[in-house]
Amino acid sequence: MKALYSRLFRLVRRLHGDRSGASLVEFAIVAPIFLLLLAGIVELGSAMNQSIIVASAARAGVEYGAQNLVTAEDVSGMVSAAIADGGNEPGLSATASYACTCADGSASTCLDTDCSSSYRIVRVTVTATDAFAPFLTVPGAPDVFSLTQTAIREVSI
Repeated sequence: MKALYSRLFRLVRRLHGDRSGASLVEFAIVAPIFLLLLAGIVELGSAMNQSIIVASAARAGVEYGAQNLVTAEDVSGMVSAAIADGGNEPGLSATASYACTCADGSASTCLDTDCSSSYRIVRVTVTATDAFAPFLTVPGAPDVFSLTQTAIREVSI
């Protein structure tokens, strides 16, 4: 019986002591997980960067329109300012509008004769939109995401 235990002990010791190739196996298990995590971080950074570009374009358009009453009515100028701020982003598009209300809450048609009992408030709105196509696609997830940012500002009268 003692000989059996002795042989079993030597066998376990020999198997336990043999570590050749263990780090290669560990690397083979961890490397795909690490690469997937790294790709996800790069993808998220790319999406955040494109979202910042879209938000900046919307702000640039609304800043142009909020300068005065003349630029508030220049819808094409607001759109041009937004697109120009987007740089060379190929799918970037923008829409702009302006609206008026009276300070007392009544409706206004943006005419000078409106708001006889209070003053007129003019707001400009620019919405910038771009499509984000991830490098990696996930089954069940859309291939393209729409990034939309809206900026609203009151015009200084």
